[in-house]
Amino acid sequence: MVRRIARRVARVVRGADPDDLVGDGSIGLIRAVDTYEPSRGASFEVYARKLIAGAMLNGLRRLDPVSERARRTLRRAEERRFALAQERGTLPTLRELERTDPKLRRARTCAYRYAALSLDGPLPNGKDVLADGSLEPSARAARQLASAQLREAIALLSERQQRILALHYVQELSLHAIGSRLDVSAQRVSQLHQSALGRLRKTVPPP
Repeated sequence: MVRRIARRVARVVRGADPDDLVGDGSIGLIRAVDTYEPSRGASFEVYARKLIAGAMLNGLRRLDPVSERARRTLRRAEERRFALAQERGTLPTLRELERTDPKLRRARTCAYRYAALSLDGPLPNGKDVLADGSLEPSARAARQLASAQLREAIALLSERQQRILALHYVQELSLHAIGSRLDVSAQRVSQLHQSALGRLRKTVPPP
């Protein structure tokens, strides 16, 4: 019974070690033997099956570097996203939900920070090489200075130019889609976009 449940859990949870599942499940089985009470009406197999599966899941949770609280926050956020999508007709982004739920941002940061990377699997979106952990303090300081200069330069742009940059580079909308949202032509959006980039190049020195 323990091995059968372990095989089922391994099919659902990718990367789970079947031997570890059997070990945790055996502890659950021993607990079931010690605490089973026939007077409650349930058969021993039904009772033991729940304790075995619970022990296996507890073992998997101990291996997860992300806390159960953070996982629960992320699950509730996804449920709220789909509930709002049914009301609005469009699926809101997690960044929108973070504005009303500060805990969500911390949970997403924690899950991203401790997400394991496989050398055989693809890297996250936008990453082409693994991060260099040996970055020198001077290089890190230079990067932070450049980021601060870029933020200051963006703040000097017009409100419409700032919005176009945010829609294009943050929300990844095309210039045509931005024009439809701002009720202007795509050509005008392209002009404002190029003008904003030109001002940024003059203000922020190249790295």
